[in-house]
Order: sequence, then structure tokens, then C-alpha cells
Amino acid sequence: MTSAAAAPARHVLEQACSVVGLESAGAEPLRLAENQVWRLPGRQVIVRISRAGQSAAAAREVRVARWLARETIAAVRLVDVEQPVEVGGRPVTFWVELPPQEHGSVQDVAQLLAQLHSLPMPGIELGYLDPFVRVGERLQAATTIREDDKEWLHGLHRDLAAAWAERPAGLPDRAVHGDAWPGNFVRTADGVLMMDLERFSVGPPEWDLVSTAVRAKTTGAVTMREYDQFCATYGHDVTAWEGYPILARARELRMTTYAAQHAAGNEEWISQAQYRIDCLRGRSGPRPWTWTGIL
Repeated sequence: MTSAAAAPARHVLEQACSVVGLESAGAEPLRLAENQVWRLPGRQVIVRISRAGQSAAAAREVRVARWLARETIAAVRLVDVEQPVEVGGRPVTFWVELPPQEHGSVQDVAQLLAQLHSLPMPGIELGYLDPFVRVGERLQAATTIREDDKEWLHGLHRDLAAAWAERPAGLPDRAVHGDAWPGNFVRTADGVLMMDLERFSVGPPEWDLVSTAVRAKTTGAVTMREYDQFCATYGHDVTAWEGYPILARARELRMTTYAAQHAAGNEEWISQAQYRIDCLRGRSGPRPWTWTGIL
């Protein structure tokens, strides 16, 4: 990103750091997109600037991080300052920088999820899980897909929303991570911890388990041996639940609309987005399919 394009982001950074008493001189941009991430030099502090309109979500993420710290669940930790800070309508949060890391294994995910789901319901406001958050927006932004495919996906969205509302009973509601895949559960020299807390909510624990099940049963990214180990570590196989197909298809829809949205800005993803649509529409044979990751 050019210096001119980064200037507005740096202004928000400087103002937010000034509010909490941190020095921003020499800050390094790590990611400048809808959500911006900066590193403060020599302080082991990561500053996250969320997009406008996300103040409630940022405040919830701060509440979650503080709750996880009290419960001694391994997760990213906040810097000890009053936050979030809002600058120009954009919420800003401050995090302790992690040491070098790599994606966790599926067993790492299972272990931390088992700890998380064993906790009593937290006494903080989280809101209830919406498995279709941003699906409509993503379809609106998906300008590279055919209209008949878009209409079919809208129909699938409506059908799944109705099925979700009438889903069978399962495990008792708990605080759930909301996006529990290995990229959000990382391993450092100190052990495994969870990241990206913005989708935390109250909901069925099965939603967290479905992410790994879909990677095994739908996309083939997880082997069946790995999936068996995941179930053994967590102590439950979500695919045996009669509501599994509803949540699995909701997760598949999210993965497909994510690809379709980003294909509009990167032609390298157009074929993958179309392939995912073709899979859901029965044009590419039965599961498991091989879906390439969208970065």
C-alpha cells in the first residue's frame, strides 16, 4: 500500500494510541484492508482497527478476551488499557503480540473447544449465534457469478435459515468460538491458544464442531484418521447428530459465498468460487470435494 493510501489509517492509529497513552511513532502496518492491523515498535503490542460500524462487535471481543483470561483459557490477551477506543467511527483494540506461531492441529482445536464448552455460561452479553452472518452481503458483492447461481444460493440461504430455526435438540447452549478452524487456533513455543474472537456468541457447541467435520466430510482437508482423533479428543461426533446436515450445509454456504465475494476482487479465485457453487448444486459429484483455500 502506498504512503498516501496508508495516511488515513495511520491517523486513526495515532489518535487511538494517544488516547490510551501508547507511542505510535514507527508503527508498522501488517495488514491494511477492511480491518487494519499494526505493530507498535519495541512494545509487543498489536493494534487492530476495525471497519466503521463494528463498535458493538469490538466491545464484545474485549469482553470475551477478559472473560477467557479470568477462566484461564489459552487465548490472545488484551493490553491493559481502557478499550475499545473509537476514532472517526472506527473501533480500535490493543493486543499482546504473539511469538512466532503455526496453525494448530485438529486435536489442538478439539482440546481447546472441550475446555471452552465445559465452562458455565458467561455472565457477559454475547448475543445469540447467527450462522448466516454476512451471507446476504457476500452474495450482493459476488459480481462474477451467474444470476441463476446467485438466485439458487439465495434460495438455499432461505431454506437453511428456516431449517436452522427448527433444528433438532442437541448439546446445551454454551459460549462458542464461532469460527473454529485450525487457522484460528495457533501453536506457539508456549502452547496452543485461540485467536480471532470476533464471532464469539452463545449457541450450540455443534457449530464449533461442524467446522472440522465439514473439512473431513465435505472438502477433504482433514483425513478421516484425523477426524476420528478430533472426536476422541473432544468426546463427541457431531456427524451422528440428526441436525448435522443443517449446520454442515450452512457452513458450506458460508465457505462458498466467501469465495464468491472475494472472486469479485481477484480473478484467480473465480474458478474456485464457481467450483464450490457447482459442488453445492450437484454438478461435481458427491462429497468429499477438494476445495482450495481462499487466502
